[in-house]
Amino acid sequence: MTKRPSLIVPAVVAGLVLIALAALYIVDSAGSLPSFIPGHEAGSAHHHVKHGIAALLLGIGCLIFAWFQTGPTDREAPRSPAGAGPAA
Repeated sequence: MTKRPSLIVPAVVAGLVLIALAALYIVDSAGSLPSFIPGHEAGSAHHHVKHGIAALLLGIGCLIFAWFQTGPTDREAPRSPAGAGPAA
């Protein structure tokens, strides 16, 4: 996998925003959501649980992506234990 360190911070920020949005979807009713958030319905008492689950899964996915981008970049073959050279 190609490592792109410049995507780590945006992925973490997006993940945290999506997790916060998931909590907002689950806790607040559709009528009390801010009008710029998809799912806002004036006067509605409906909770968008499916929207919340989707936002939570996407947020976790972003955080996992950022975690994988922080791993080692070399693709060396696993080293054999010391003294385990080829048989002579």
